[in-house]
Amino acid sequence: MGTEIGQRHFTREQRQQYRRKVLACLDVLEEMLHAGAFTEEAHRTGLEIELNLVDADHQPSFANAEVLEAIANPEFQTELARFNIEFNVPPGDIAGSHLLDLEESLRGSLNEAQRRSAAHGHGIVMTGILPTVRLSHFEKPWMSDNTRFEALNDAMLTARGEDVHLDLEGTTGERLDAHIGSLAPESVCTSTQFHLLVAPRDFARGWNAAQVLAGPQLALGANAPFAFGHRLWAESRIGVFSQAADTRPIEYAQQGVRPRVFFGERWITSIFDLFEENSRWFPALLPETTDEDPRAVFAAGGTPTLAELTLHNGTIYRWNRPVYDVVGNRAHVRLENRVLPAGPTVADTVANAAFYYGALLHMARDERPVWTRMAFRSAQDNFEDAARHGIDADLFWPGLGETPASELVLRHILPLAQEGLEEWGVDAAAIDRYLGIIEGRCLAGVNGAEWQTRCVAAFEERGLDRADALTAMTAAYAERMHSNDPVHTWDLP
Repeated sequence: MGTEIGQRHFTREQRQQYRRKVLACLDVLEEMLHAGAFTEEAHRTGLEIELNLVDADHQPSFANAEVLEAIANPEFQTELARFNIEFNVPPGDIAGSHLLDLEESLRGSLNEAQRRSAAHGHGIVMTGILPTVRLSHFEKPWMSDNTRFEALNDAMLTARGEDVHLDLEGTTGERLDAHIGSLAPESVCTSTQFHLLVAPRDFARGWNAAQVLAGPQLALGANAPFAFGHRLWAESRIGVFSQAADTRPIEYAQQGVRPRVFFGERWITSIFDLFEENSRWFPALLPETTDEDPRAVFAAGGTPTLAELTLHNGTIYRWNRPVYDVVGNRAHVRLENRVLPAGPTVADTVANAAFYYGALLHMARDERPVWTRMAFRSAQDNFEDAARHGIDADLFWPGLGETPASELVLRHILPLAQEGLEEWGVDAAAIDRYLGIIEGRCLAGVNGAEWQTRCVAAFEERGLDRADALTAMTAAYAERMHSNDPVHTWDLP
């Protein structure tokens, strides 16, 4: 959720000062891009996984402070709700055997976190939305003790001027219609975030490729078919998060004002395009300023933090987001991919990463890239259709028209991912393992969402009501998650 801030409420004067600082930062960013003031190191990758905490009955456990104290590992951090934590993986290069090493390292860290959590009566579940969470759970204190979270909650509801309205109809006709007076629904949306350090000159091609891949990614990886007891979309997290973080009253939405959860509306030619859109289109939510004069710092040969710009950027939730950061007094830019849910297993997560990074690298280097033959709206439609239908979605692809997602991946995108990983120098054993998992998922027609819906249906056919079926499914899911067998191989209990 970003860097901590020092205060919860802001004056009108602070908001005006903050806007001026954001625009000053934007000007300095443009100067830095023209001057080449960025590290040219590329292909460093990073990973964040948001996790759910459950009690012995697989209900949400609002105890992240206790769990984090027990885990005692700085790679695990707090998240918005008290039943969430986040796992931050140190950056690395996926060349060679790194992906295989990454899987082993992730399993080791999560197993140890699970062991320490279990000693205090808690468990860890990786999924896009915890199936057992209900709106009634938020009638008690639910938010983590964090000033940024409190300020963000206040700012979003003030901007909206009314309660959050969740209104989602599922593909089978079930409907969620609820009003909530907080950001609590946003907290149920737990994701996996892939980071890729790129040279600024290559960013636009990488971002455009990531936008094209968003639909196929989500079709393959959907893992949140239930929200607050309702069967909704294959990846209900997309709809819930979009509505929960929407700061627009309905009248603004009807006028076409852009939402803060934003797919985008055009292909770009520079990373500057995205930062400029963010700075000029979206009002500040957390207008905290620093004493840094970014112009003076850069003019003196230093590297400005551009703190106001990065803080503002962190409150605009693009599914593929630009990131500016400074490490060791050197600025760099990263592409943050926020499309996928967490889970189901570490093996599935690393397979999703291999597919994404390999396909992205190959597509971004294509002499005639696919986005030059595809309307931007088609990429957005693919993303929305994949969110609703998951692995059963039909997706548009240039030269093919509407194609089943599994067929599109198997015949057209998976070979690109393999070539991209080979170009990257990834070991053949890693390529075979992780792209083999993607292939198996497509051939079986089973991802996390499909397994969850089949499992709940089986329990309901045995006479369980929805709440009990979701609890039984979550218990079965957690057991299989810890086995680390890819989800398409899971049996039904």
